[in-house]
Amino acid sequence: MSVGIFLLGLAYVLSQFFRAFLAVLSEILERDLGAMPDDLAFASGLWFLTFAACQIPIGAALDSIGPRRTAGWLLLVGGAGGAAVFALATAPIHITIAMALIGVGCAPVLMASYYIFAREYPPATFAILASVMVGAGSLGNLVAAYPMALAAEIMGWRSALWGLAGLSALVAFGTLAWVKDPPRATDGIKGSMSELLRIRALWPICLLIGVSYAFPGAVRGLWIGPYLADVFNTDTTSIGQASLLMGLAMVLGALAYGFADKLSRSRKWMIATGTALTMAAGAGLVVSPSGNYTASVFLMCAIGFFGATYPVLMAHGRSFLPSHLIGRGVTLLNLFSIGGVGVAQFLSGRVYRASLPGDTAAAPYTAVFTLFLIALTLGCAAYLFSQDKSD
Repeated sequence: MSVGIFLLGLAYVLSQFFRAFLAVLSEILERDLGAMPDDLAFASGLWFLTFAACQIPIGAALDSIGPRRTAGWLLLVGGAGGAAVFALATAPIHITIAMALIGVGCAPVLMASYYIFAREYPPATFAILASVMVGAGSLGNLVAAYPMALAAEIMGWRSALWGLAGLSALVAFGTLAWVKDPPRATDGIKGSMSELLRIRALWPICLLIGVSYAFPGAVRGLWIGPYLADVFNTDTTSIGQASLLMGLAMVLGALAYGFADKLSRSRKWMIATGTALTMAAGAGLVVSPSGNYTASVFLMCAIGFFGATYPVLMAHGRSFLPSHLIGRGVTLLNLFSIGGVGVAQFLSGRVYRASLPGDTAAAPYTAVFTLFLIALTLGCAAYLFSQDKSD
């Protein structure tokens, strides 16, 4: 593995961290800044939407100037700069601004590595490479759980954010120094978004990838914290431990799907089965949101494990892309994935607020989980019409 790929992997660790760490800071930010769950849902949603909004220009940049400058400069300005703004926050609006900046900074890092994989490695290895990158990068998801909760209690959340700003800057400078751009396509064909959208085989894949990450991503990234605190009266440390377990389930799920892709005869039905199991776990949370703490954590871990279909969905979409559309193609798929989470976070915050006060402490969260479950069911139904294809 090259130093450049390692640095992009480290940058993706930061990306996974930043999308998930608000969950364990929910109580602290409410105490220090007056940030309520719907404020954090808005800030988290804006992270995902700014991330998604950058995908199309990032795709064009990958195809034109390459991954080195695209990932390096955005991570430096957005990632490091946004973390610094977060560390200085004195009101919920500052958290929102910081998360928007961080979303821009994190937007190119995974796609930069996928672009290199697609251009420099055999197509048959894309799914496993994509899964390993997601699995390794998801270490950031784990660090955003109990370790972040512990750091916030020991050194304070502001000091922790200053440290993250410095680390983001170091990784950005390393990316600019050591990532190597692949050779540009030599066929002379310049792709366009209209050409990409004419590939109808991508449409049902986009519909599922647009909702498949929303359930595990939104729960792990935000709702697990307020849900466990309000329904089961758990403290920050216990929330961090539960978040760590769900994050670990997401890592193992991504790796399991990658290796299963090499063995499965049907990529489509492997993904559909995993999605159905995610729906079953989600239905369990909807039916019994306050029955038992251990059972609820188990169901959220199941959502994290079976819902980690992102790498193989990306591989499914990649199999339909010609070489001159790889940059734009993978970023289009990522736009749907990350944009779906952003929309889900915005809507979930509104659903949560509209459900207050509920008959029980669990009622607003039942409404939120139902929203995610309905979206995933519709996406899975659309995906059943996709064309099955493996590399």
